[in-house]
Amino acid sequence: MRDLFWLSNEAWSALEPHLPHNQPGRPRVDDRRVISGILHILKTGARWRDVPPEYGPAKTIYNRYARWARRGVWQRIFAKVAAAGPLPDELALDSSVVKAHRSASGGKGGSGRRPSVSRAAAAQRKSIAWPILAAAFWPLR
Repeated sequence: MRDLFWLSNEAWSALEPHLPHNQPGRPRVDDRRVISGILHILKTGARWRDVPPEYGPAKTIYNRYARWARRGVWQRIFAKVAAAGPLPDELALDSSVVKAHRSASGGKGGSGRRPSVSRAAAAQRKSIAWPILAAAFWPLR
């Protein structure tokens, strides 16, 4: 059994009236299935192309998310749903999971350890020019 995310009937009834309707173009596929797929990807942090097939084609899931994000649909839906409910007494934000690119731990810049300013000023400058100039003035015998 796969651990998939599906919108509950209660969540869907709160969300569905705020979805855009009468859009030009082809009829949309099942909104509830696609939005559940979008929320599944955002919840798990998986790549868009790794969306489980139960939600529909990965391209459909991504295109709906990206198109609605460009048009500001997600912000409008969130504002309307948030305004419809009561204001809670307490709010909590859990930021224990932060996505980073797989190469974020390394790359250009080294280990991040830098000498202090005073030590760096006292150290001899490293330059490729010094051996070249020295060789020009003191030729090998």
